[in-house]
Amino acid sequence: MSAGFSEMDATESKSQPLPFSIKLWPPSQNTRQMLVVRVTDNLTTKSIFTQKYGSLSKEEAEENAKKIEDAAFATANEHYEKEPDGDGSSAVQLYAKECSKQILEVLKRGPSSKDNKEVLVSEEVSAPRDTVFDISKGARSFIEAKEAEETLELLKEPGNSYTKICFSNRSFGLEAARVAEPILASIKNQLKEVDLSDFIAGRPEAEALEVMNIFSTALEGSILKSLNLSNNALGEKGVRAFGALLRSQSCLEELYLMNNGISEEAAEAVCELIPLTEKLRVLQFHNNMTGDKGAFAISKVVKRSPLLEDFRCSSTRVGSEGGVALSEALDTCTHLKKLDLRDNMFGVEAGVALSKALSKYAGLTEVYLSYLNLEDEGAMAIAKALKESAPSLEVLDMAGNDITAEAAPIVAACIAEKQHLTKLNLAENELKDEGAIQISKVLEGGHLQLKEVDMSINSIRRAGARVLARVVVQKPEFKFLNIDGNFISDEGVDEVKEMFEKFPDRLGSFDENDPEGGDDEEESGEGEGDEHELETKLEKLEVSKEE
Repeated sequence: MSAGFSEMDATESKSQPLPFSIKLWPPSQNTRQMLVVRVTDNLTTKSIFTQKYGSLSKEEAEENAKKIEDAAFATANEHYEKEPDGDGSSAVQLYAKECSKQILEVLKRGPSSKDNKEVLVSEEVSAPRDTVFDISKGARSFIEAKEAEETLELLKEPGNSYTKICFSNRSFGLEAARVAEPILASIKNQLKEVDLSDFIAGRPEAEALEVMNIFSTALEGSILKSLNLSNNALGEKGVRAFGALLRSQSCLEELYLMNNGISEEAAEAVCELIPLTEKLRVLQFHNNMTGDKGAFAISKVVKRSPLLEDFRCSSTRVGSEGGVALSEALDTCTHLKKLDLRDNMFGVEAGVALSKALSKYAGLTEVYLSYLNLEDEGAMAIAKALKESAPSLEVLDMAGNDITAEAAPIVAACIAEKQHLTKLNLAENELKDEGAIQISKVLEGGHLQLKEVDMSINSIRRAGARVLARVVVQKPEFKFLNIDGNFISDEGVDEVKEMFEKFPDRLGSFDENDPEGGDDEEESGEGEGDEHELETKLEKLEVSKEE
């Protein structure tokens, strides 16, 4: 029995302008109504099921159809919220499946008796109430008072079950904020997740600050698990505008402050206004101008967050001193699963300090340490630490750190232990053929889940490219190899392409490759014989597990 949804909704979705790909979820209101009609038909028209169990009257069928659709939508939407990056196809399938299942349940129960005016609905058909109120879909736009009254009407319904609100992508003016204020105040005690990211875009500073104050006051005292204030250009003034809300939080598990213009002063305000972070699991500060002094303040927050599992402080202008402070603070976060410190100016000293914390992360699965100026010394310290910890590491990103072939044996020894690795990024280093081949060698055995390898811009020549390509192309889950921006000869490029002949989409372009580049005195030489000799020599290298 089919609820007849998937094909219809997919067709409608194609008309909706989305930035990257077609989204099949959520369905339009028109689509949901059409599904109610189809469910009604299933409950009233002749079929093998109605012949067996009996059909319903049109009135009874329509009432049950609405409840069936509501229940199926709520179940599918909850599923979609847990994987919002997908295209929604799995939610669509679940939507149809739930409808079909509940249609059968209603038919099995049979039509209600004539004497019973109350429509009987099984517990399974009783629709769970919507818990997510999201107005972020569609084009980014301003929202003013009249639209706010209409849009937020559902939040005013007595007994609503909303526990999460998302106002992202809609810019609230002062009058719209005043409309929202009493509504939010009336439901704040039931809210668990609040997303106010990008909700004042394009507003003058004075108006934006007043809007933030209004929302902060309205939500003060709520017991939130998740708060997202990203993409609002807060600065110190903005952080303090949310002071009432921030001070009242003692149970936060997730806090997002990305792309907020958080300077040293703003970081200190965050530290001051959120004193209780014992339950914090996710803390994200990407793309701010925190600097070293701001990093000291963030370090205090980190130290107070022993349960932290996901910490992101990438692109925050943190130098060596701030990097050391953050690394020492992270030493207390032994539950960490994901660490992202990309694009800062840590340097060797901070890299060595970070290695001490990394040695304690038994559950780490993703680590992003690219563009930190680690150099060989910092990279080797980190590789040694990771080798002895993080047995389930899936992502290792150390691109752009001036890592040379001298550090390759230590890095390779670390990689050898990471059999769950799915993504390896060592781009923009100086590994050359020697380093590339040593790393390729440890990838030969196992690493069956490996999907992506990036060793672009590493002064790799024909020998290193051939060995690396030959190893990864055989991995059963492999999806993409990037070795562009190197010094691979035309013959070497052709050989690599031949290895990927059956899977051309798994090999990146060679647009930036320079077959004549590099130092003429490179050991690998210009001739095919020299290349082959180097390859043979390096393939025999053993990676020491004692280093």
